[in-house]
Amino acid sequence: MLPAKILIVDDEAPIRTVLSASLLDEGYRVDTAADGISGLEKIKTFNPDVVLLDIWMPDMDGIGVLKKANELGLNTEFIIMSGHGTIDTAVQATRLGAWDFFEKPVSLERILILLKNILNLREERLEKKALLSRLRKNIAIIGDSPAMKAVKERIAKVAPTESWVLIVGENGTGKELVANNIHFLSQRASRQFVEINCAGIPEDLMESELFGFEKGAFAGTLKARKGKVDLASGGTLFLNEVTALSISVQKKLLDVLSNGKFTRVGGKDLVGANVRVLAASSKNIRSEIEAGRFLEDLYYRLNTIPIETPPLWSRMDDLFSLINHFSDQLTKSGGYRTKTFSEESSALLKEYRWPGNVRELYNFLERIYILVPEDRVEVQDLLYVGLPVGGKKISLDMEVSDFRQARAQFEREYLKKKIEENNGNISKTAESIGLERSYLHRKIKTYGLDH
Repeated sequence: MLPAKILIVDDEAPIRTVLSASLLDEGYRVDTAADGISGLEKIKTFNPDVVLLDIWMPDMDGIGVLKKANELGLNTEFIIMSGHGTIDTAVQATRLGAWDFFEKPVSLERILILLKNILNLREERLEKKALLSRLRKNIAIIGDSPAMKAVKERIAKVAPTESWVLIVGENGTGKELVANNIHFLSQRASRQFVEINCAGIPEDLMESELFGFEKGAFAGTLKARKGKVDLASGGTLFLNEVTALSISVQKKLLDVLSNGKFTRVGGKDLVGANVRVLAASSKNIRSEIEAGRFLEDLYYRLNTIPIETPPLWSRMDDLFSLINHFSDQLTKSGGYRTKTFSEESSALLKEYRWPGNVRELYNFLERIYILVPEDRVEVQDLLYVGLPVGGKKISLDMEVSDFRQARAQFEREYLKKKIEENNGNISKTAESIGLERSYLHRKIKTYGLDH
């Protein structure tokens, strides 16, 4: 990483000289300006991380520079220096975004400490911003069909609020994606997004998983542990397949939504819960209520804003936008060449109902990229990777008797493809797919790929 850039803007040449020499000795990249107008131009061209800015200068003073920098949206931090400043000036400068206000003669030691703190915080902020940007790209909702436009509009309206949201839809329709978008478009985006799959945790462990437990709550528990509600504090808690929760856990969750408080397993004290709750279900919740498996009060609490994710068959206008999006992901992550579909295979893809929805589509494309060597995908390739088209289905080029055999066949084809991509270089192949070289050699021998 390159050293940080510091700009010194001061009409006193001795101060510019001393500060510049000291900061250069510390390893910073340094530039200087003798007045506010040239300082503002240097901010635009030099693009400093931090500006050491004098208040009293001819033509344009430091306050004027701060105001103009804010108007232009210049991405830099300011430390103010003054030989005869006032409290009012210091307050005005800090309101305009300055970090601190130093009386001259400035303490170089204090300047260096403050610079280090500012740059550390600035780096953290920029990293967080970059992370959020990457996350938003990864959770982009693809599709401009009327059904998806309605979903996007609902997300845009509900995300900035604190309302609870219930997301319903078939498996594989992107309920998790909707929840992620709501979180990362909300005021809580910089805090934790904690997801829990309610259907994937045994009933007897769910309460402690969600709410945590106190020391001694169970035999052998020597210390307390926080639950998902605690971990999501200040952020968002996403309860996927919420109907899988037991009635007793549903009651505790209802307390969180109603009162913002809960008790840990084995505890008596009420604990505050500052979380936004999003929930999702692939089941008909009304039917679950009628069967006595879901609390009606909890349903009404969660269902403040409902969002339904449409099945893929109902938005086939989005099919090839999704295919292009996933193909782009796969080519970037796997180093594959982009594949195209023949007219006949494209027609069959549009005819297929996609019962597993978008998730099935992604898995299908992953198989295509790994197992089909040609750049153009034909009808026989669809059959080869196991997509039932025209009433036919062939499973990976052969009849496999069990899961192990299917997995072995997949592994063999995958490794063969990756070795070819790396021109037979085993070390490079092992590195590219994240395997130990010795382990890859054993697999190559097992599948007869060394011949």
